[in-house]
Amino acid sequence: MSLKDTITEDMKSAMKAGAKDRLKVVRLILAAIKQVEVDTRAELDDAAVLGVLDRMVKQRRDSVEQFTKGDRKDLADIEQAEIAVIEEYLPEQMDDTEIDALINEVISATGAETIRDMGKVMGAIKGRAAGRADMGAVGARVKSRLGA
Repeated sequence: MSLKDTITEDMKSAMKAGAKDRLKVVRLILAAIKQVEVDTRAELDDAAVLGVLDRMVKQRRDSVEQFTKGDRKDLADIEQAEIAVIEEYLPEQMDDTEIDALINEVISATGAETIRDMGKVMGAIKGRAAGRADMGAVGARVKSRLGA
């Protein structure tokens, strides 16, 4: 069963269970997936669905940060709850040691030495860590390793 099918089944389960908050988030996920499918005129595979979910989590983390700065804890809590539901569909996140090991491996495999090589390093990492790590944080680590 594809990830999209799993999410659709979860929507049905949430409807039957009367879990209104969960249902709202699952519907948001399906709407975002459908929007990308309409825009690209193609059905999304699991990797593309993970990309959509990753963007949704990133948007909500940015919102939490802004709401916290604006002293709106109530709205930040809503966003945090949405993040928790969305993250259920993402693969397990990599820890710091796994990320460092992947960065070391890719840098040695690509022969990267300077900041000019960052593009090819990030391209290789993105394929292997998509949905499992915050690529912004990974990019900052790669940048510091390559001496920027």
